[in-house]
Amino acid sequence: MAAKRPVRAPRVGFVSLGCPKALVDSESILTQLRAEGYDIAPTYEGSDLVVVNTCGFIDAAVEESLEAIGEALAANGKVIVTGCLGAKGEVVREAHPKVLAVTGPHATPEVMAAVHAHLPRPHDPYTDLVPPQGIRLTPRHYAYLKISEGCNHRCTFCIIPSMRGDLVSRPVGDVMKEAESLVKAGVKELLVISQDTSAYGVDVKYRTGFWGGKPLRTRMTELCAALGDLGAWVRLHYVYPYPHVDDVLPLMAAGRILPYLDVPFQHASPRILKLMKRPAASERNLERIRGWRAACPELTVRSTFIVGFPGETDAEFEELLAFVREAGLDRVGCFAYSPVDGAKANDLPGAVPEEVKQERLMRFMQAQAAVSARRLAAKVGREIEVLVDDIEGRLAYARSSADAPEIDGIVRVKGAKAAKAGDFLRVRVTGAGEHDLEAVALP
Repeated sequence: MAAKRPVRAPRVGFVSLGCPKALVDSESILTQLRAEGYDIAPTYEGSDLVVVNTCGFIDAAVEESLEAIGEALAANGKVIVTGCLGAKGEVVREAHPKVLAVTGPHATPEVMAAVHAHLPRPHDPYTDLVPPQGIRLTPRHYAYLKISEGCNHRCTFCIIPSMRGDLVSRPVGDVMKEAESLVKAGVKELLVISQDTSAYGVDVKYRTGFWGGKPLRTRMTELCAALGDLGAWVRLHYVYPYPHVDDVLPLMAAGRILPYLDVPFQHASPRILKLMKRPAASERNLERIRGWRAACPELTVRSTFIVGFPGETDAEFEELLAFVREAGLDRVGCFAYSPVDGAKANDLPGAVPEEVKQERLMRFMQAQAAVSARRLAAKVGREIEVLVDDIEGRLAYARSSADAPEIDGIVRVKGAKAAKAGDFLRVRVTGAGEHDLEAVALP
């Protein structure tokens, strides 16, 4: 009697849009899909249905998400929508009434319930195997580690709390278990993310958890120290400049975690910061940056800013330019203010004309490019460690401790003959531009 051929597992196509926090949500959904025996299809046509994880932070992201949903519907016809735009379900259903289901962000159980309803598949634990680190959308050598969900701030330009709720910190033992699993699977760099990394543990009053049989507080400083024992690069993102951030600088100076802080300052004018409902002021921020660099001279500071916020005057924009030049920030992103449906800033008087916003954005980026070029030029002749992301011909494309993937610069390395993605190299910097470095591999 001939053996029965195994039934083909249902196939789910997947589209992941938006920020690293959304990427982690996608990884969670993909991991659960594989754990339950679903295959992940690389094309719409080869899928039994498609999940689209959307972004809804600014108008351009909403348009991109709606286009992606429409493309999936046209090519496949069966689409489940999740993510930040999904929190505004009426927007999705008005544009695409044929979607099967709509959920908000951080909603793996709801997405799986929708998948079960439209594409049932019982799990077979003997044949459906998932790697211990789960399914990842990043390259094998780096991964995002989300430590909390939601945010307690109510910034007037942001609607994320209305989508993702207030701060909810993950148990510190769960975070460390995931981090250790990732490192054991070959991850060389952990990128710590959340809406507000500095606030980790505030919601649980810094409750003491356990890791490796020892007590460990649910707090950013203690978490960083524990992550620093795993032997991987640890990079901190979305760090609000609270006083206790100073406590992680000794860990950076000692080489336990990367000397890199991603701090979203957003502006320098005290009046604009107040309208934004942002913490701190520019004078204190300049003081903090000087203190951080005194404690850790190798520190890289990345930040993001908004120009053209409602009511921003020419003088306040010049104040922002002066701050950027004086602070000497290494890496900077900037956005022209974009009205987001539901954001309180939309009701503020003094809307800045679009052409003025774009002119300020251009001037801001020119000023920052000069700062970046000057700081990178100071690295020429130095020896640094880099992590290889890709190899093309005789060139290795790598990143230093100053470079987060996809948002910062790269280091182009010559002479890395046997290098491969995920390798660490010692290199000598031979040239610098506005954002990237040139280097040669050392024997």
